[in-house]
Amino acid sequence: MKIVVAPDAFKGSISAMDICSAAEAGIFRVIPEAHVIAIPLADGGEGTVENMVFSSNGTIKQRNVRGPLGQEVNAAYGVLGDGQTVVVEMAQASGLTLIPHNGRDPFAASSYGTGELIKHALDEGYRKFVIGLGGSATNDGGTGMLKALGMKFLKEDSTSLPDGGGHLRKLAYYDDTSLDSRIKEASFTIASDVTNKLCGPQGASAVFGPQKGASPEMVQQLDQALNHFAEIVLKQKGMDMREMEGGGAAGGMGAGLITFLQAEVKSGIEIIMEEIHFEAFIEDVDLIITGEGRLDTQTLSGKVIAGVCKAAKKHNVPVIALCGGVEINSSELNELGLLSAFSIVPGPCSLEEAMKKAPHWIINQTESFMRIVRNYNGKINTLDQIREGSL
Repeated sequence: MKIVVAPDAFKGSISAMDICSAAEAGIFRVIPEAHVIAIPLADGGEGTVENMVFSSNGTIKQRNVRGPLGQEVNAAYGVLGDGQTVVVEMAQASGLTLIPHNGRDPFAASSYGTGELIKHALDEGYRKFVIGLGGSATNDGGTGMLKALGMKFLKEDSTSLPDGGGHLRKLAYYDDTSLDSRIKEASFTIASDVTNKLCGPQGASAVFGPQKGASPEMVQQLDQALNHFAEIVLKQKGMDMREMEGGGAAGGMGAGLITFLQAEVKSGIEIIMEEIHFEAFIEDVDLIITGEGRLDTQTLSGKVIAGVCKAAKKHNVPVIALCGGVEINSSELNELGLLSAFSIVPGPCSLEEAMKKAPHWIINQTESFMRIVRNYNGKINTLDQIREGSL
């Protein structure tokens, strides 16, 4: 029996790689001779580089860059197995996890380190980029990233604007004449499912600012700063960053990438599955096991499970999901194309217990449903057969 295990991480609990290992152990308890293929997935946030590199047999490149509050951090970007595509994960260099909870400051946080990673990759000769925008600590509209690539952001007296989104209120003009010329030779794809625009009640500052440490007063200041930045860009470039769908992703990094690097926005899971050639792995498999932390109505709008099910449907491969929590009904399971979904949690528990015991619970739950799969091996051919009640 040939089985693909392709989950997303359970955020804050267990990585996609560790889920693959635990599910594999559960499979082997029941079917020791099974051929298991591990394909850890992500949607553009934390884990994107590691998972894409593993799934494509690529390589990781480590660099010391400037962290979100100016500290030196060791960050990585990935080169996929094609030897041409670079994956940059914003969380690596400009991520929220790089700052202690009591030190978060989106007013001053900068995306400069993410720009340094892009520059390092350009120096190495790479020209095709996938940029994952999840998990950022910043709200600077991508200006830090653009500074690292040569742009200048200036005050009325022509002195440089300090780092951080809050200072954009004092921006008088920008100078892009020194923007790295190699960008014109490169292509950039944003892997993100965030559709929020740059400013307003559903913009970057209002929606994502509080989790980055912004008080209600700071949220207002940051929103005004991004709006002012957009006004300057509209005046100089004739493009309105405020109208860009997805422009509010990662504190406005989406808008910065679209405007100055001509980036294209794609669904995180779709671009990741496309780049690692996911469908080639599942053409002749008997079963796919996927998963994510919570299976709910948000999953329907394009998370990892939805992407896996969409690909599996083309090849008539049944899909089973393992999740921390399952909060959808049978009609929504059918809408997704899931054969079934199981919570790994055996009963009420604390978050600490869930984090500690997740691998053990995944092994046990996988073993349980694989006993059923083994008994029906050879009968389960397509999702349609199961739904028609022929089993």
